[in-house]
Amino acid sequence: MSTVPRLVVAAPSSGAGKTTVATGLIAALAARGLAVSPHKVGPDYIDPGYHALAAGRPGRNLDAFLCGPERIAPLFLHGAAGADVAVVEGVMGLFDGASGRGELASTAHVAKLLRAPVVLVVDGSSQSRSVAALVHGFASWDPQVRLAGVILNRVASDRHEQLLREALEEGSGVPVLGALRRSAAVATPSRHLGLIPAVERSAEALKAVADMGELVASSVDLDALLALARTAPDLDAEPWDPSTEVAPVAGRPRIAVAGGAAFSFSYAENAELLGAAGAEVVPFDPLHASALPEDTAGLVIGGGFPELYVRELSRNSELRGAIARFAASGGPIAAECAGLLYLGRELDGLPMCGVLGAASRMTERLTLGYREAVALHDSPLAPAGTRLRGHEFHRTVCEPGAGEHPAWGWHLPTGPRTEGFAGGHVHASYLHLHWAGAPALASSFAAAAAAYRAAGPGAGPEAGRAAGPEAGRAAGPEAGRAAGPEAGR
Repeated sequence: MSTVPRLVVAAPSSGAGKTTVATGLIAALAARGLAVSPHKVGPDYIDPGYHALAAGRPGRNLDAFLCGPERIAPLFLHGAAGADVAVVEGVMGLFDGASGRGELASTAHVAKLLRAPVVLVVDGSSQSRSVAALVHGFASWDPQVRLAGVILNRVASDRHEQLLREALEEGSGVPVLGALRRSAAVATPSRHLGLIPAVERSAEALKAVADMGELVASSVDLDALLALARTAPDLDAEPWDPSTEVAPVAGRPRIAVAGGAAFSFSYAENAELLGAAGAEVVPFDPLHASALPEDTAGLVIGGGFPELYVRELSRNSELRGAIARFAASGGPIAAECAGLLYLGRELDGLPMCGVLGAASRMTERLTLGYREAVALHDSPLAPAGTRLRGHEFHRTVCEPGAGEHPAWGWHLPTGPRTEGFAGGHVHASYLHLHWAGAPALASSFAAAAAAYRAAGPGAGPEAGRAAGPEAGRAAGPEAGRAAGPEAGR
């Protein structure tokens, strides 16, 4: 049994101000000297970046679709180790989950799995007494969800706050724990895929987080929120431990992991699993590095916004050449979304690494949703037949969308689809994967890197295949849930 004081920050819908309140609460509690563990429901990468700035420790995701409901409490306890209190920001509206799957992966679902009290952030603009009906409905919809408080956001004046408080006291039975005035100072700028990641804004992001903390500290009852968090009961679970999920390979192969402003999307557990699988994880920034880290035996290029840095990435011909040579020598590569674009022949007409014979470009169309996928061909990441869950989130198109050996197959309402590129040593796809939901991905990739290192430089394309796909079969990706209809939101 483990106890961590905790609460969930939710809202009736997207756009109510969850991120402002959650980030501000994390910052305000940290300013009191508390160790705050930040978490985010769902697959989003951007909000955890702001949480991390506010808390001074990694922001972590809790996604019951990608990782399975059974892992939510263990992953939470792993991330919250040593914390005085944990703040969990919800996703979308409180009861919005994976499309067609009931409550699965919703904020309410995660709150129940964590046995955590919920604080509802309500946009008070353009309403007064009606707020009570809204809160009453959310409080009574699911008796297993403990809606324990309300924070009012975008309140226009003292008089407006008084009207809202009176209505809630009269009609909802849920206490008001704070009221935030409208403030442009705490606005976080957005673009085509949502908020601008904190890593890109540096000084501006730090100031925005500080402003959020000051606003929340001056507008909500922090003592009441802490007392509420401490009412969360024990969790009957053990902390997730990556060392129990994978076995280490020999030789400690060095795996380079792309980061920086262009490739800022990553789940902390992915790197932790690679480390537990025996790899030395070395981050590098493709915007500034002229070569891969010395003795690189594996390369991971995650998601981000390469389309915004396409000129800088293209101008860095030294690194592009180094990646192409690494691929040609059989070096194992795992790339998703932004990494897929970077490995292609060109992006928006500018040269990229040329590892894949594909061209990509920005579009107006948003592709978004959960996917249940099956690996169609062996790769260093997963053997053919592996079934797992992932998430798509992009406004680009890659042509062709799949190679001669597609990475994945899944079903959409419009029919079956193949996607991505797989081979003996390269895996590139739009699909974002949370490796905690399929730890064998780390085992397979670390084994491929170890085989490449053991074969030595210049061993050729077969070097990254020796341990290759079979390395992932023994553990059998536990995320092997039946592939089915598209579960996008």
